[in-house]
Amino acid sequence: MLTEDGKHLYVSYDEYNGLVEKLAIKVHQSGWQFDTILCLARGGMRPGDVLSRVFDKPLAIMSTSSYRAGAGTVHGQLDIAHYITTPKGRIAGRVLLVDDLADSGQTLQAVIDQLKNNYQPITELRSAVLWTKAVSSFTPDYCVEFLPTNPWIHQPFENYDNMKPEQLIKKWSV
Repeated sequence: MLTEDGKHLYVSYDEYNGLVEKLAIKVHQSGWQFDTILCLARGGMRPGDVLSRVFDKPLAIMSTSSYRAGAGTVHGQLDIAHYITTPKGRIAGRVLLVDDLADSGQTLQAVIDQLKNNYQPITELRSAVLWTKAVSSFTPDYCVEFLPTNPWIHQPFENYDNMKPEQLIKKWSV
């Protein structure tokens, strides 16, 4: 649900899962065939997992991080892993790069540049996200929702950013 001022977008689990399914439909309807899904951890892991299951393709993972402070609300230095975890040796062929959103666009562009420069076995690379903000300098190949007001997205699982094991114990103790 987008707030009236357009500054915050609150997403439920049902809405989130629906967006992931709509992303799968967009990719499928494009007719593009790919060999591997590469998700960016952490934001791309949930959609990447679902797309890997729907398309029956191996899931590779590359870790990136730029939001750290303030329970993940403050943008910091972009870190990109030097290695990709994949079940099939080196990543190669046609790769679908998956993340949750194109916010500033810096992460997706930096990852694509790194992949093009350091992973020559990749023959074609396309990107897929749930949301693209208007301020993004990067335009993904596949996107479910364009956000012209650039809201802060409150994803349903972010409550875990501030949760500790003791809180879970208290919640689930009888």
